[in-house]
Amino acid sequence: QVQLVESGGGLVQAGDSLRLSCAASGRPLPSYAMGWFRQAPGKEREFVAAIAWSGLGAKYGDPVKDRFTISRAMANSTVYLQMNSLKPADTAVYYCAAGRSTTILATKVADYWGQGTQVTVSS
Repeated sequence: QVQLVESGGGLVQAGDSLRLSCAASGRPLPSYAMGWFRQAPGKEREFVAAIAWSGLGAKYGDPVKDRFTISRAMANSTVYLQMNSLKPADTAVYYCAAGRSTTILATKVADYWGQGTQVTVSS
């Protein structure tokens, strides 16, 4: 089965940028949309961004829509999340996921989940 592995998290200061990567291991993913979610301690998991299998038609959650950019490479089903102008409120564990469509992912429904990578933004 598919395994998603995130990388690129770390500790940064407010206003800094960071880029997360998610790579598939095991068998290649089918024509699924891919996305990013985040969860802070004591908070519900939150939709961040999703991108269609074709690379067209991205969706963003309101808190990140003007600051984050999702992209993907077809080879190895790799997805990226470029995070700019980071805020302390962005501090969370960020999870990569794959689902049937960007619309479905936006409802926090996914078929595969990564293990998460920690992003911490200090003030």
